[in-house]
Amino acid sequence: MEFGANDNGNGNGDAKPQGLRFLIYGRTGCIGGLLGQICEAQGIPFAYGSGRLENCESLRADIAAVQPSHVLNAAGATGRPHVDWCEFNKIETIRSNVIGALNMADVCWEKGLPLIFYSTGCMFDYDSDHPIGSGIGFTENDASNYSGSFFSKTKGMVEDLIKNYENVCILRVRMPLLSDLSHHRNFIKKIIGYERVVNIPNSMTVLDELLPISIEMAKRNLTGIWNFTNPGVLSHNEVLEMYRDYVDPNFTWKNFTIEEQAKVLAAPRCNNELDSTKLKQEFPEILSIKESAIKYVFEPNRKKMNIVA
Repeated sequence: MEFGANDNGNGNGDAKPQGLRFLIYGRTGCIGGLLGQICEAQGIPFAYGSGRLENCESLRADIAAVQPSHVLNAAGATGRPHVDWCEFNKIETIRSNVIGALNMADVCWEKGLPLIFYSTGCMFDYDSDHPIGSGIGFTENDASNYSGSFFSKTKGMVEDLIKNYENVCILRVRMPLLSDLSHHRNFIKKIIGYERVVNIPNSMTVLDELLPISIEMAKRNLTGIWNFTNPGVLSHNEVLEMYRDYVDPNFTWKNFTIEEQAKVLAAPRCNNELDSTKLKQEFPEILSIKESAIKYVFEPNRKKMNIVA
């Protein structure tokens, strides 16, 4: 068990902010890794769990060793290089996204611990009640209407079960953007590498802005389902236009249709707008998706490019 933020694991580290101590799962993932960095910056004692999510006893052992105030679960199967992996590795996906997630929620409930569960909003697709461009987003009360990919199917299934645990805060993350443009989980990194992209408005999550807010949500012991996206939507072209304007003026791309995209994918992709009213009411300072992307992602990278130049 490895501890961070000046905590040696026996309670004799530096004073803990507000008595906090986090147990984090998903160390090798994008969100899990960033959570550790945020805790370090805020001086919050934390440890990464070493137990396997599909093994309840190993989770109990982690909790006994760390004695956390909160558990943050950012572990799960999303596939590399993308979610098509889940189509060909269904057992592994079930063990991680369904059995593992349920085990974590149940063990935390058993131990009386708040759990922040970093999940996904890729369980919805535009429909007649939520048309593209209408500004009518899916709310936290809406059940999943999309199971076109096995990844989305498992996530929709497990959310419907985990929402019954009153100790769990479920965060629906979508198409994450982050300032590290080299990270393979960055939506920008993904689409700049594609030969062609669709052009559809979608809700997105700027991790540099919202992950610190998830820490604040833990401090407030918030629970329930939250659409964890910045207000508004961005299309693929809008993201790529900002990348061109701020980072690479020579960048070009081509579009294709959803029907053409389907021919090169093992599973279709969903597109949606999530209603972020609930999150915005709790945290009024949250920026719109375009403002946030410029401030936290593109402006810092333009400054880096100018320094290099």
